[in-house]
Amino acid sequence: MDINYKKGIFYALACSILWGILPIYWQALRPIESSVIIFYRIFLVGLVCLIGSLILYGRDEITKHLKVKGARLKYFMAGLLITANWSIYIWAVNADHVIQTCVGYYIEPLMVSVFGIIFFKEKLTKYKLTALVLAMAGVVVMLVHFMEVPLIALTLAITFATYAAVKKSFNLPSVLSLFYETMYLMIPALIVIIYLEVTGQGALGVGEPYQYGLLMLCGPITALTLAFFAEAANKVPLVTLGIIEYVSPSLALILGIFVFKEPFDLVQFIAFVIVWIGLVFFTMGEAKESKNDKLQQN
Repeated sequence: MDINYKKGIFYALACSILWGILPIYWQALRPIESSVIIFYRIFLVGLVCLIGSLILYGRDEITKHLKVKGARLKYFMAGLLITANWSIYIWAVNADHVIQTCVGYYIEPLMVSVFGIIFFKEKLTKYKLTALVLAMAGVVVMLVHFMEVPLIALTLAITFATYAAVKKSFNLPSVLSLFYETMYLMIPALIVIIYLEVTGQGALGVGEPYQYGLLMLCGPITALTLAFFAEAANKVPLVTLGIIEYVSPSLALILGIFVFKEPFDLVQFIAFVIVWIGLVFFTMGEAKESKNDKLQQN
């Protein structure tokens, strides 16, 4: 198992853990409206990544990648996809649908893995295949149990899986990539923020002072998690990345049940257990692959 692959696994786990505990942060911003949070998030992520890109790479390096044919459209599309995903997620969390978002992020890694097989010709080991089948079974149990099309969950899954597939083709430093994705939306978001604050509809007129301070952290927090995801996407197969991402909704599910006290029944618990059994198979496969690599090197 080479060093880049190990780094990719680390970044994937770090990203998933951070995403899994973020509902605590978003709910701490109440009663600031979700729409206000979203506009601040768009602008602040772009600002953080612009500053980071200038420090790390300089102006010439930033403009160089934008000259590649078709690059600007690709970055713009990626930006729209991740912004849509953020918007739905923040609204759902603050509307007390944390468990519903978990369903979406249980479905999403399946779509990421399938996209990896279809578009990037990635292969499945028997352990990963077993994990994927069990994860799919857990998702099916949840979908059948709800007896309705979970629009929040499906939209979250589709937007992020498509974003992951687009990101796979970037092969750029994560900070630069994130800046390109948000640069077209930064100014419109800032204009909306100014209008909302001037008219008393923004964060300053609603939340406590400490909450405004917390809101200012949404840029660095988001940039960090997406940077981890970008690094992981460039270092590990999408199939592997997709399966590791089950850590995130599992953590969020625990928060939804025990911290936010959302309804959770036996059927949902069974689905949760099935998914985690799949993760055990995945871990076994990774351990065996690492052991074989070490034996071959010796």
